[in-house]
Amino acid sequence: MSVCPPICLSVCLSLSICLSECLSVSLCPSACLSVCLSVSLSLSLSVYVSVCLPLCVCAGPELLETRTARPFSFSFNTSDYRILHMDQDQGRLYLGSREYLVALDMHNINKEPLIIHWPATTQRKGECRMTGKGGQGECANFVRLIEPWNRTHLYTCGTGAYKPICTFINRGWRAEEYLFRLVPGYGDSGKGKCSYDPRQENAAALINGNLYAGVHVDFMGTDPAIFRTLGDRPAVRTEQYDSRWLNEPVFVKIQQIPDSSERNDDKLYFFFREKSLDGAGGASPSVLARVGRVCLNDDGGQRSLVNKWTTFLKARLVCSVIGSDGVETYFDELKDVFIQPTQDLRNPVVYAVFSTAGSVFKGSAVCVYSMSDIRNVFNGPFSHKHGHNYQWTPYTGKIPYPRPGTCPGGTFTPGLRSTKEFSDEAVNFVRAHPLMYHSVYPIHKRPLVVRTGVDYRFTSIVVDLVDAVDGRYEVLFLGTDRGTVQKVIVLPKDTSTTEELTLEEVEVFRPFLSHSDTQQQLYVSSEMGLTQVSLHRCGVYGKACSDCCLARDPYCAWDGETCSAFSPSTKRRSRRQDIKHGDPLRQCRGFNAKVEKRLSETVQFGVEGSSTFLECQPRSPQATVKWLYQKPDGRRKVLSRDREVLKTGHGILLKSLSHADGGLYNCLATENNFKHTVARVALRILDREIVEALTSPDGPPEDQNPHHHRHPHHHPPPPPPPPHNLPPQFSSQPEIRLINQYCQSYWQQLNLNLPTKRTSRRHTESQPEPAPGAPRQS
Repeated sequence: MSVCPPICLSVCLSLSICLSECLSVSLCPSACLSVCLSVSLSLSLSVYVSVCLPLCVCAGPELLETRTARPFSFSFNTSDYRILHMDQDQGRLYLGSREYLVALDMHNINKEPLIIHWPATTQRKGECRMTGKGGQGECANFVRLIEPWNRTHLYTCGTGAYKPICTFINRGWRAEEYLFRLVPGYGDSGKGKCSYDPRQENAAALINGNLYAGVHVDFMGTDPAIFRTLGDRPAVRTEQYDSRWLNEPVFVKIQQIPDSSERNDDKLYFFFREKSLDGAGGASPSVLARVGRVCLNDDGGQRSLVNKWTTFLKARLVCSVIGSDGVETYFDELKDVFIQPTQDLRNPVVYAVFSTAGSVFKGSAVCVYSMSDIRNVFNGPFSHKHGHNYQWTPYTGKIPYPRPGTCPGGTFTPGLRSTKEFSDEAVNFVRAHPLMYHSVYPIHKRPLVVRTGVDYRFTSIVVDLVDAVDGRYEVLFLGTDRGTVQKVIVLPKDTSTTEELTLEEVEVFRPFLSHSDTQQQLYVSSEMGLTQVSLHRCGVYGKACSDCCLARDPYCAWDGETCSAFSPSTKRRSRRQDIKHGDPLRQCRGFNAKVEKRLSETVQFGVEGSSTFLECQPRSPQATVKWLYQKPDGRRKVLSRDREVLKTGHGILLKSLSHADGGLYNCLATENNFKHTVARVALRILDREIVEALTSPDGPPEDQNPHHHRHPHHHPPPPPPPPHNLPPQFSSQPEIRLINQYCQSYWQQLNLNLPTKRTSRRHTESQPEPAPGAPRQS
């Protein structure tokens, strides 16, 4: 069986004839997903008919053809790319990877990249391997932190082959200086700033010269902490080896969010997941999503919790959905958090990606939280274990002053200058009661996006707010663990319900997402590389007004000629866009008839007794497809032969052809009560005898030639051409003459493209072989 070009009929007799305009086989790039569905039927002992449906969805062909993606193509020996910082002012994107730091131009990531090689020392790598590490390449310096220190320098940290190290990078005043180098002679310990193990996630933020980080601070990875280092404030951390504070956490996000107009009330919010203290019983979840916070001006206690946070509190984040049977399904494994700023700096919108913690039920969800709901939970009752069953109950006793979690010198404690002035009662209460009793629920008490019963999970998220003709919309870019990025929009249907639409899904690789509003670009990093993707890819929606309208993509609008990028500042009378309703009947009057007239009819051949594939893929993922079969007499009927037809997302496969299957096939797409023909295929059926005549060789088969010996290193000879003179009963048919011309051009190209064996220059001239024992000429 031979691999054939996409959607081609392959007749195999040590050759491949494709009855379409496909003359070459394109293989998927190594970073792409390649799937081939092959169906074959035997016509005789020597002739096989097969249909190959290769699926290659990746950042290469489809994205590159539309010029909407740009992979980072500079090759050097590294891996584990992480987008660690985006500098909008200088237009620079900073990457960390295994032993390298990279600065890229945000307009074009392949334009003069600046690269620093920052490996661990040979001695340190040897010491790392002596401890038993390094079996999976961990004994290297994996860069995990790049934060702006000032206008000209960055602070960076790496794992340092299980001995974290930090240093400064000089990046200059302007991007035009092309300055990017380590500050010579400076090195700092990375303990409490970067994890030892590159597989352990950490989150960090550099605020006012102080580095706040959620990391594991020991070699064995058993001591997790929220740490503050650097700066002029004392180093503080969470309580050590106290599972009530942190229980095997995985840190996801750290963000400074002001609580009021008083700067002393500013807090650091951190999002993480951790093991549940009650998970061993079976009824409680094993993993819980958390949001925690500390005061930025927390300096620790005076007699208790010395150099420890005295304002540390945490609460559960709930993201769940109630099924039709009334059972509530929880998505407890927090994967990623995106914080969308608003005009009110105190109230950004929190988007969080969750997945189910177990392996039996696979699902993902996106939940959205308001800061007012989060603050209300932290202002509510504390959680306390009480009673004969030792269950969690709200604490009903006396709350000490100042209220635990309150910042010194803030709105409610103007007379206290430092946490060291807190009473012992208040400090001890925080140590024993870091958990809030109530949980934080999402807006409208339900997820924004839900995926269940699919073979993937969401892993990352970025959100962009887009202004369209009929309002402002939030567009979600969701990375998955199968290497795709889904572009999703959520539309309000009424005051209580929403409608979720997947605008498109593109294959990139296992992504970590970042985006730039000013550049209108999405940056996707993974273990293997980085790709820059345009937020708007209007060209993929086709050249019809109806397809552009049905796409309901707020980045795009019909401008009278094509589906192009939409800008609210441009005013055009012919501009068409309808995100809320997607109604082409109203928006595209006068344009729809032109599309039907321009739709060409494709002629496709099939072989009697074989199978063939009719391709049809609507532009909109929300469209439903129906096939209409039109006989030569003009009658049309819905194709509903379920046993003989295999329906796929790319078209239909007719399993066993007969002459009665010949005719005109119309692919009809329906969405929002709008119907239009997407594809029109005229299927012509060939006799099996014709195919055998076309593929019969002139000479005996290769395996019947006793003098032929196949050498494993030699290329096989080209297949014999078909007979030049067709049998008289076939030569009068125009389809056969067309196929014969195609086959002749196929063999000519095959002979031209055959590889020739390279020979050494000194053996290019033919020389007689010397007799055995005779001296060779030098």
